[in-house]
Amino acid sequence: MKILLPLLLAAAFLAGPALAQQDGPPLAEAGAELVLDALGQRLTLPRPDWLAEGASLAEQTSTYYAEDGGQARLEIYPRGESEAFWTTLYGARISRSAAPVLADFRSLVIGIYARACRPETVALFQLEPDAGDDIPPLGFVCGAYRDGLPGYEGRGEVMVVGFYKSETGMAMVYREWRGAAFDPADQSSWPVSPETVEGQFARLKSAAGLSRAD
Repeated sequence: MKILLPLLLAAAFLAGPALAQQDGPPLAEAGAELVLDALGQRLTLPRPDWLAEGASLAEQTSTYYAEDGGQARLEIYPRGESEAFWTTLYGARISRSAAPVLADFRSLVIGIYARACRPETVALFQLEPDAGDDIPPLGFVCGAYRDGLPGYEGRGEVMVVGFYKSETGMAMVYREWRGAAFDPADQSSWPVSPETVEGQFARLKSAAGLSRAD
């Protein structure tokens, strides 16, 4: 996999309100897809890749969902993992916005993630160039978190994230893998194989999208 973008630390920092957790997400299973209806938006995303064929979401996952004002957050973990302890997760965020500019939203999001990492271990990559608001999924590598983050010492992560917009909102769908700290330049040390990462690019490009809910 070729790294196409240099290190980026966004100057802007997006600070949102604390979200209030709810009992269950407004999430439906529709064949090979999940559909999340929130904030007047409908987000379609592929099922978690670790689910066995024919298994329901409830059988093999646990979920976290929170919503407040103009933001909603969904995270899905393999059964036995949680927000406090995870090695892999799948999630989405939805925000209302009158005139979303996805490239700006992407910079803000990556800036937040990068602030938690040692700068020399951060790398970004994408497999296709931007085409206006049709921007491809982005890969983010954090070889080591900064010192002083409780529960994160000695660890790092890889993430693939897609960005989407509708007439009235925007969303991100992300897949993360976390393990021991690693060398970003040595893909054999990553907590996930490059082939799996590349597969997620294809899934988030072809099987995820956002529209205004009817």
